Amino acid sequence: MIRQILREGRDPERAGGERGAAHGEGGSGLHAVKRPPIPWLDPPPGPWTVERSYAYCEEFVRAHTESFPVASRLVPAEVRPNLMALYAFARSADDFADEPEYEGRRIEALDRWEDELSSCCHGDATHPVFVALADTIERRDLPIPPLEDMLTAFRMDLDVRRYATFHALRGYTARSADPVGRLLLALFGYHQAELVRYADEISTALQLTNFWQDVAADAARDHIYIPAEDLHFFGVTEADVKALKPTKSLRDLLRFEVARTRALYEHGRPLLDQLGRDLRMELTLIWLIGTTILDKIEDANFDVFTQRPTIRRRDKAVIAARAAKDWATHFDLAALKNLWP
Repeated sequence: MIRQILREGRDPERAGGERGAAHGEGGSGLHAVKRPPIPWLDPPPGPWTVERSYAYCEEFVRAHTESFPVASRLVPAEVRPNLMALYAFARSADDFADEPEYEGRRIEALDRWEDELSSCCHGDATHPVFVALADTIERRDLPIPPLEDMLTAFRMDLDVRRYATFHALRGYTARSADPVGRLLLALFGYHQAELVRYADEISTALQLTNFWQDVAADAARDHIYIPAEDLHFFGVTEADVKALKPTKSLRDLLRFEVARTRALYEHGRPLLDQLGRDLRMELTLIWLIGTTILDKIEDANFDVFTQRPTIRRRDKAVIAARAAKDWATHFDLAALKNLWP
């Protein structure tokens, strides 16, 4: 949920090449070639105090404002730096696995991020993101496994381009999406197992919503998240998906995927009623943004190829009105105005 929630596949030969580069293949000693700094992986020289490290994470967030959750403006001020540290950790790793500037060095970047996480957990953090993350883990009593699961998911994105079944796809979202919701709950002190189960449903629903939004863009990268069993059932081939034309069969298939995703949102909805005001508003808006995107896919008659369904300015008023109705007596109008100034 830190991201709306994470995406590029890779040929095995290319993977081998990247692994070779990551381990110094191509020369050593006098013949070694010094690699240029990797953006955000190689920060300016330290020392990095906790305060300076949080400022670094905030700078990262400002550089990624297009995707930092808009609802996060509602997070209490004392928690925002911790949320930014989590976001900087997750979004950096996502960029390593996906963004063009990291091509050829993805494995190297993810390996180093994994090493930094290990050092962070043992009190030896040196990178500013992990100095801030270590402080966040200690202050907010965050679990470590969800952080490790996210790195596993980013590695999966490098090698796995297809999912045979929905069960297999959920195995991926259990690592890429569910940890984000679990960390967000823990950030606010919620650790009850029942709440975690609800959060998992919403987290996976958000991830799937993003998949159905980006069918065209993902297919262009030879990444198809629609399970093969669903393609087969609806008589849709991969060539049909890559043709980027909304055929009747493809519309029917996306209608099915949207309905299944909407059910997950509903399964997780009880979470919203069991949270305090510190997090309820944040998650209510995220829930509404996700379901509104599904509404837009439906309104387009499941054509996600002609135009990508997105939240536009006119949609914000509708979401705000729905939020006001849901929040009823504890609705904070002043906080909502800060959301979209």
